[in-house]
Amino acid sequence: MSRQYQHDIVIIGAGAAGLTLALELADQYRVAILTKADIREGSTLYAQGGVAAVLSEKDTIDSHINDTIDAGVELGDPAAIRFTVEHSKASIDWLIDQGVPFTRYGESDEYHLTKEGGHSHRRIIHSADATGLAISKTLIKNASNHPNIDFFPDRVAVDIITTQKLGLSGQNRAVGVYALNQDNDTIEVFQGQFISLACGGSSKVYLYTSNPDTASGDGIAMAWRAGCRVANMEFNQFHPTCLYDAKAKTFLISEAVRGEGGKLLLPDGTPFMSKFDPRAELAPRDIVARAIDHEMKRLGIPHVLLDISHKDQDFIKEHFPTIYKRCLEYGHDMTEGPIPVVPAAHYTCGGVLVDRNSATDIDNLYAIGETAYTGLHGANRLASNSLLECIVFARSAASHIAAHTAPLPVVEIPDWDESQVTNSDEDVVITHNWQELRRFMWDYVGIVRTNKRLLRAKHRVDLLRSEIQEFYANYKVSNDLLELRNLAVVADLIIQSAMSRKESRGLHFTLDYPDKMSQSEPTILTPKQPY
Repeated sequence: MSRQYQHDIVIIGAGAAGLTLALELADQYRVAILTKADIREGSTLYAQGGVAAVLSEKDTIDSHINDTIDAGVELGDPAAIRFTVEHSKASIDWLIDQGVPFTRYGESDEYHLTKEGGHSHRRIIHSADATGLAISKTLIKNASNHPNIDFFPDRVAVDIITTQKLGLSGQNRAVGVYALNQDNDTIEVFQGQFISLACGGSSKVYLYTSNPDTASGDGIAMAWRAGCRVANMEFNQFHPTCLYDAKAKTFLISEAVRGEGGKLLLPDGTPFMSKFDPRAELAPRDIVARAIDHEMKRLGIPHVLLDISHKDQDFIKEHFPTIYKRCLEYGHDMTEGPIPVVPAAHYTCGGVLVDRNSATDIDNLYAIGETAYTGLHGANRLASNSLLECIVFARSAASHIAAHTAPLPVVEIPDWDESQVTNSDEDVVITHNWQELRRFMWDYVGIVRTNKRLLRAKHRVDLLRSEIQEFYANYKVSNDLLELRNLAVVADLIIQSAMSRKESRGLHFTLDYPDKMSQSEPTILTPKQPY
C-alpha cells in the first residue's frame, strides 16, 4: 500500500524557482517540496554569475529588453521579455528582503553591479563569484524555518497524476505526483491542489555537461507525458571549456582564462582558433564551442587543450585561485602546461510551454525555472537572465495560485500498482542504454548538426525508447531507470525540434542550413495524447 501525503501545493525541485514559489505561498498554504537528492543539490547552487536587473539610473528597461532580444537572435517573445525585465527590480528587492547577501561597494549601502557578455550596462547584482550558492543557502534556510513547508528529500518524481489519467470527467487538472522514496524503494503519492515543476533543465542528455547529476529533464518529460506542449527544445547552450576528467564531471574553466591570454591547442600543440574567427580565443562562446567541436570531430579526439602556462605562475595563482586548486586536485597543473578541455551542455533554453503565470496546458500544473519555456531566452540565453526568470515567474505563479480561493474537491488516487513487475537482474541494460543515448546525442545532436546526423539520432532514440518502455513495464523502478526514461523523452523532443528548424539561429547550427531565415517562429511540439 502506497503512503499518501496531502498538501495544498506540491513543488518538485528546491532551486531558486521552487523555493521562491514555496516562500511566497507558505503563509497561506501547506507546501511540500520534493527533491531527488539532498535539498541543497541543484543548478542554482552552482550558478557563479549573478542576477540581471535594471537597478542603475544609467540603465533602462528598454536597454535590457533590447540586449535580451539580441542575445536570443530575435526569437524571444517581446511581451515575455518586457514582463520579465519590468519585474526585475521588484524581484531583487524580494531577494534582498529574504536576506541574500549581495556584494556592495566597500562599506557603502550601494550594491556592486558588474557587466557580462551581451549586456550594454552594468546590471548584474551578485554575491562575489558564488551568487547561486548565496541565494540557495538563504532561501533554504528561510524555507526550512517555515512551519508550513515540508521537505521530502530523496524522492524521485515518477509521473504527474491528472484527472484525465484517473478517468474522471470534466476539465483535466493536475492532482498529484507519484514519487519513488529512495530510502525504502517504495512509491508514494503526493496529492495537492496545485502542482509545480521546478526540476531544472535537461543537459544530462549530453555526454559532457556542466550541470549537476540531477539535470535529467524530469519535469519536461513528465509534463510531455501528461499532455503539455513544449517549445524550442533544439536550443541547448554549450559552455566551450569544461575540464576533461572523469572525476571532475562538471567543473567549468572560466572564459576569463582565455580573456587573460589562454590559448586553445590541438593535442600536438597547434593553435586553431584563428582559423575560425579573427578574434581567436576571444570570440563569442558559441563560436568557440563550434570550433572545438569541429576539431574534435575532424581528428577523432576526445578533447583539446587550454594553455595559459606561458603566463607567470604568480599571475595564474592570483587571478584563478579556485581553478588552479581544483585542477591540481585532478592532477593538472595549469602553471606547468596545458589542461584538457571539452565543451559541455550548460543550459536548456526550451522547455514546457507556459504563460505569464507559469501555467501549463493542464489546469493547476505550473512549470518554472529552467524546466519552463517562457519566451524569455529565444534562440540563446543572455547571461544572468536565468536566475531572474526563476524569481519573476515563481512570484507570478504564486500570485496566480493565491487568486484561486475556492478549494477544489479532493480526488481518490489509487496506489501505485507493482503487482505485475519484478526486481531487475539486468541492470546492464540501463547502463548500456544510458551510455548510448548520451553518446549519440553528443555526436549527432550536439553543437553542430546535419540532416544525416539528426536522422541517425532519431532512429536510435526510437529504438531506445521502445526498449526502455519494455523495461519500465516489467521491472521495479529505480532512480537510474526513471532518469533514463526521462532523458530518452527529452532526447526525442530535442531531435524532433532540431529536424523541424530549417535554418541556423543562435544555439542551433546545422551545416545543411547555415543561414538564418528572415522570418522565424518558436518550435512548438504537441503530444498526440497523454501516456
